[in-house]
Amino acid sequence: MRSPAKVMVTAVVLALLAGSVVTDNQNHVYTPCADAKIQRWDGFTFAIAFASRDSFYYNGAQLSPCDGRLSLSSGNAQLAVFRPKVDEISLLTINTSNNPTVTNGGFMVAFAGRKYAARSLPVFIGNGTYVVTSFTLALEFHKGTLRNLYWKRDGCASCSGKSAFVCLNNQVCAIRASSCKTQGGTVDCSIGIQLAFSGTDKHDSVLNSWYEVSNLRQYSLYGLYSNLKDSLTSQYNKLF
Repeated sequence: MRSPAKVMVTAVVLALLAGSVVTDNQNHVYTPCADAKIQRWDGFTFAIAFASRDSFYYNGAQLSPCDGRLSLSSGNAQLAVFRPKVDEISLLTINTSNNPTVTNGGFMVAFAGRKYAARSLPVFIGNGTYVVTSFTLALEFHKGTLRNLYWKRDGCASCSGKSAFVCLNNQVCAIRASSCKTQGGTVDCSIGIQLAFSGTDKHDSVLNSWYEVSNLRQYSLYGLYSNLKDSLTSQYNKLF
């Protein structure tokens, strides 16, 4: 994979799973373009690429950003790499305040692996009119190997009645781009991604964190964690 520029990222681990037993990390694969077989509590490396929707397709087929047939680097794509702990719920934040090309690129794809080349569908993040800042991503494993990545949509209930937001296609809440600091507004439109796991690890142990997230879908991790004050999340406390 050719190396596109990286955007600034922050990963905040939110340990919601009570009674978990912490073990040593056994996964020593640190690049998203390699295959890993994980167990619960390992670190797991995956990445998110930001580009136009068409950039993720070759001859009509969606390919992994690890595939050299895609021209992501020449198309000003951006890349964010994360290493969360398997089966813990994490809140990943991507600071776009100094890098508006991330949201102007239009779409993002989460991916990892080479032989299985797991990748999500492209999901809209922004253009000159609207910016989406809140996402939920589920990583699905089978016997420790990543098989799928899913963007989960919760509808527009969380932004109902909030003038700064609009509901796009009855599926997702978006902020008017004119409200973002990158366009002279007052809101830091950085991206927040709630991350969870499902399926089984290499020992056939069930990964439960997606179940925990699905139980909390009527809330936002932004509002639940007051200890994230003075970060990008604090500004959303009154919105979610």
